[in-house]
Formats: sequence, structure tokens, C-alpha cells
Amino acid sequence: MASLWVIRTFFLILCALGGYSISQVQPQLVHGSVNGAVIGFGFGFILIALDEMLKGFSLRAFSAATFGLMLGSLIAWMVDRSGLFVYADELPTRWLIRLCLFVGFSYIGMILAMRSNKEDFSLIIPYVRFTRQNAPPNLILLDTSAIIDGRVVDLIEYRFLEGTVVVPRFVLKELQNIADSPDPIRRARGRRGLEVLGRIQKIPGVEFKLHEGDFRDEPAVDAKLVRLAKSTGAKLFTTDFNLGKVAELQQVPLVNLAAMANSLKTVLLPGEVLQLRIAREGKDKGQGVGYMNDGTMVVVNQAANMIGQQIDVQVQSTLQTGAGVIVFADVRRSADTAFIQKEHV
Repeated sequence: MASLWVIRTFFLILCALGGYSISQVQPQLVHGSVNGAVIGFGFGFILIALDEMLKGFSLRAFSAATFGLMLGSLIAWMVDRSGLFVYADELPTRWLIRLCLFVGFSYIGMILAMRSNKEDFSLIIPYVRFTRQNAPPNLILLDTSAIIDGRVVDLIEYRFLEGTVVVPRFVLKELQNIADSPDPIRRARGRRGLEVLGRIQKIPGVEFKLHEGDFRDEPAVDAKLVRLAKSTGAKLFTTDFNLGKVAELQQVPLVNLAAMANSLKTVLLPGEVLQLRIAREGKDKGQGVGYMNDGTMVVVNQAANMIGQQIDVQVQSTLQTGAGVIVFADVRRSADTAFIQKEHV
């Protein structure tokens, strides 16, 4: 904004100098050098005021208004030449009719053109479609949690996500710090994140960019990510719940990979039969715990003595929690086993 006012001030000075020059070259037009400078300054001021009034007037609206003006003028000229006003021979009357025709049709043409969308123009100019040639690229901004999570690689590789993958320099630095951590778990997570970035770079047809921008006035990485997403128009990908809430409050486009994964999990109904491997004991006596392919935990009654076995279980109920869905099931016994148990009783 400051640079804009510098240009405007320079323009006003030029206008004042132009008015002064005209008063010197053509004194019969402007009497006095001071009057010339004032007139030039006033002319520049009027143009700047017009510029402020048309601040929200886009180039598209200007093009539409120009097209509507030309179309309205053409219709007015055709009506004027149609012979409808052949009996209006007096010059003032004919001039007034022409003025009303051109002003009226030009105004109506401009208003209709500005209110129309690009599909309406195809009725006037058949087989022509107006498309944006400079559409902004689809930017995929990854944060540290999304990179370490790794599921975004499959989404990009199988073309569920298309666009330019953007990783800020400060996120890469955070990954390097995690990879150099003395804690073995954090070190493994950091190295996994660096391997994920390497996999993304090797995907054919995917553009990978390392963004050099850094907001040094923001100490937190999350705040930097939100500001970068707002300034570039990128869509932020994360698994961090808190970062997602902050981004939503600031109206930043966001995709939470954890929420997306939960929405894609298989919906199980009571009575369905699953094949499951019992991995460990449950909290309550006699319970066994297994996991589905998507990570959903299944609590199986009377399966504590079947750890390590692949068994059939029947779903009884499901429980929605903040971490996901927990499935409760019973061991599904075969018909022979059920018959033997019945005979034994």
C-alpha cells in the first residue's frame, strides 16, 4: 500500500508539472503558471479519486462492461437507422432521440454484460468458451506430522492427490532435528520422515518444491505453516488435531489425514463375521484383542486362550471413541463344535 501511494504522489507531481508546462507553451489556454500547476494537480487528483472508487472493479468486469457498451451502441445504431424516427426531422429533436437511444442501450448493455457469467457469452459467440489460462496451481503443503505419518505418499502415488508438493525449509529443519535426537523413538520417526520425502521426490510426474520462505517473527512451526498456507493459497495436509483447529479458525484450507482415514474405514454391522488374529489379552478377564488391516481394534470375548491364532469372530457391537472405533465381538464357533458342546451338556 505504501508503494502505491508513492506512485500516486509521483503521478500528482507529474500532472502539476504538465499543467505548468502547458501554461508556458500555450498561455492562451491557461493563464498563469500557478493556475496551470493547480489545474494539472486537480486533474491528477480526480484520476486518483476515480481509481479509489473503482478499487473493486476487476479487469473481467471492465472487459464485460466494454463488450456491453459496444453491443448496446450497435443496437442503438440499428434502431436509429431503422426508419422509426423518419418523421422527426427537426435537428434538436433527432439529436435528443439519438442521445437517449445510445445512452439507454449502452447502459443496459453494460449492466447485462456485467451481471452475466462466462456461459452466457457462448449464446452470443457460439463455440467459444472463456477459460482461465493462468489458473493458480494446486499446492499441497505438508507439515511434519503428515510427512512422518507417510500415508500421503500413497495418495500422491495413486493420483488421489494431484498438484505441486510443497515442503517448507523450516519443516525440513524440524525433521532433521528429530532425526538427530538422542531418543531412539524420535530418531526413528525423523528418519522415516526423511525417507518419505525421498519417496515423494522419486514419484514420476509429481513436482516437488522446497519453499525457502521463513517467518522469523513466528517462533512456532505451526504458526509459520498457517501463515505460509494463507500467503500461497496452498492446502495444508496434517495429522495434528490442534493445528487443524487453528487452521480452521483462520479459514485456511486443510485436510486432516487422520480424519480422512477414519472416514474410509470399513463400517461393520452387528452379525458380520470377520477373520482375525488374536494379538494379546484384553483388559477384562477372558478377553482377547485383535486388529483389522486398517488398525481398528477388535475386542473378542472368551478369546484370551487363543492368542496367536487366526479365528472367526462375529461382531456384536461397535463403540465410537475420540481415537476411532472399537469393535466388540464373540468367537464364532463351528457347527461341529457347537453340536459337541450341546451333547456334552
